[in-house]
Amino acid sequence: MTDKPFIPASPTEDDYVRSVTEAAPLPLLSEEDPISLFNAWLTEALVRELNDANAMALATADADGLPDVRMVLLKDADERGFVFYSNEQSAKGRELATNPQAALLFHWKSLRRQVRVRGPVSHVSEAEADAYWATRARPAQIGGWASQQSQALPDRLALEKRIAEFGLKFGLGKVPRPPHWRGFRITPHVIEFWRDRPFRLHERLVFVRQGSGWTTQRLYP
Repeated sequence: MTDKPFIPASPTEDDYVRSVTEAAPLPLLSEEDPISLFNAWLTEALVRELNDANAMALATADADGLPDVRMVLLKDADERGFVFYSNEQSAKGRELATNPQAALLFHWKSLRRQVRVRGPVSHVSEAEADAYWATRARPAQIGGWASQQSQALPDRLALEKRIAEFGLKFGLGKVPRPPHWRGFRITPHVIEFWRDRPFRLHERLVFVRQGSGWTTQRLYP
């Protein structure tokens, strides 16, 4: 029987006192504009986070309502929503085709911050997808054609064979975007900002879409 990994215990009172002493006094989060606040946090995370500051957990649900979640990379964020790209024949793509709603979670551990997003999902335009596809490295473009994402893989050799086949097919020419490779935009109806504070008395600020603007509400931690 293998030893179980050590899971840290809850902080002691001394730990809390120390965290209060070390914590800088912070002004309340701004209620002006959630997209501007998100972009400010992301900008800081891009400097502070060691790996993939634009990584986000994407939650979807299948036809039976069973939740599914995985990490994907944010590729654009503005007033229209949060964008990622994927094979629409993948598990996430099939689930979004059946139930075009999703939730996102950004967790920036070094900053002790989280952002949660919920809303409907739609495809980005073909032009947007083509423009982003053109920025991908050629091996990643070949991989987009070769990978039958989420399908059963007999062995690693089968994938390497498909990579070689598509490499030969496109030669040294331009690699077009596969028709099944699409961009997805989550239009936020709710955005929650979470900021760590001592004694687990965290700060939570929720923006709810109201027409062309937002209403705000602060939540108990």
